[in-house]
Amino acid sequence: MNNTLPTSALSAANIAGRLFNELPLSPGILATLQQLEYRTMTPIQAASLPIALAGHDLIAQAKTGSGKTAAFALTLLTHLNPRHFAVQAMVLCPTRELADQVTQELRRLARSADNIKILTLCGGSTMRPQMASLEHGAHIVVGTPGRIMDHLERDSLNLEALNTLVLDEADRMLDMGFYDDIAYVAKRCPMKRQTLLFSATYPDGIARLARQFLRNPQEVKLLEQHEENKIRQRFYEVTHETRLQTVGTLLKHYRPVSTLAFCNTRQQCRELLEVLQTQGIHALTLNGDLEQRERDQVLIQFANRSCSVLVATDVAARGLDIAQLEAVINVDVTPDPEIYIHRIGRTGRADKNGWALSLCTLAEMRRVVAITEMLGSEPEWHDLDTLQSNDESPLAPPMVTLQILGGRKEKIRPGDVLGALTGEAGFTREQVGKITVTDQSTYVAVARNIAREAVRKLSAGKVKGKTVKVRAL
Repeated sequence: MNNTLPTSALSAANIAGRLFNELPLSPGILATLQQLEYRTMTPIQAASLPIALAGHDLIAQAKTGSGKTAAFALTLLTHLNPRHFAVQAMVLCPTRELADQVTQELRRLARSADNIKILTLCGGSTMRPQMASLEHGAHIVVGTPGRIMDHLERDSLNLEALNTLVLDEADRMLDMGFYDDIAYVAKRCPMKRQTLLFSATYPDGIARLARQFLRNPQEVKLLEQHEENKIRQRFYEVTHETRLQTVGTLLKHYRPVSTLAFCNTRQQCRELLEVLQTQGIHALTLNGDLEQRERDQVLIQFANRSCSVLVATDVAARGLDIAQLEAVINVDVTPDPEIYIHRIGRTGRADKNGWALSLCTLAEMRRVVAITEMLGSEPEWHDLDTLQSNDESPLAPPMVTLQILGGRKEKIRPGDVLGALTGEAGFTREQVGKITVTDQSTYVAVARNIAREAVRKLSAGKVKGKTVKVRAL
């Protein structure tokens, strides 16, 4: 990516405390900020606003609650012409709840300007009133990708005057399977526009989106993202013979929902998988022997929380970025301290804490010394005897993945599956997890306690007007 700001260039400390009145904002907006008691900028605002207000495309890594909404809201409002009654800015959000929050914040910040109309376009409410509102005109639209797409397909939303596109919580949108929907919407926007992308984490899909839809973006990445104290590291001494059994003991003691277990060899991965499955733990493995379709299915199940443990080598896990990963277990200590840091950095992302648990034989002690020298801290050793194995309640993942035969080729979208489950089938939005649409199949995570019923109801009902074949993986 061109013109990217090196990550090391920005720490929260050296940009904190800057004032809004240092920025080229209108007197009206500055007066509103004062009324709202917004005086000093948050680190993400101080880092991103000068770039965004200057008209550059931007990738900003910012967690929820960091003040990013105001960062893009002030940019949209500054570039807006209230006298031109057409959609000049659009914000895409992963959920209806977030879209409502963004709309609220935009309205608060726009109160000094005359008659700026902001519309929320999300699924879950009927199309007709939204279409009627669009006919009366709007300056800014905020919505979810699927519903924005519906309006574009019906020609009820005109984006010819659009000058700014914002992708808010882009990693969550990708996580929910919205890549194709975002791409469809972005392609309908004018080529000459500013695009602002905000994301708490940086999975592969973000780089792909940026390459496709951003022009020479500048990148803002705050060092506060991976605070050391958010990853709690513990070391346990084991013998070679007890190593694999001990992984199960750790899991039953700490009870993480999602764990990535790293082995140094593929053979060790296979052996650990066998041990964990014998112990009744829902585990899957990633290795080079898998076909792409099988690899995709394993990653889908792990990312949507229907598999408790993913066993992998460093090579197999390359490029893997899983949201909400509670623990990383180093089954072997890697000889390379940098790989250790990369492994444990998979947990404790955004505003979450995580465990990094390492098993070590006497022969591997020198490796631990090299790691702690690089980290500049003493290893925290714990005794295996202190681990309490809770065998009464099994370590079952919260979700089950259903595979629906039919995907992009049948024009199935995440919203169609969500609609089938929350409409006719009668389940709640909270019982449905991540939805992933591939060319041939669609995968949806549902709460474990409704899995059987969901298979029965989906098989008996229709998705996109057609009967579908469904099975639980």
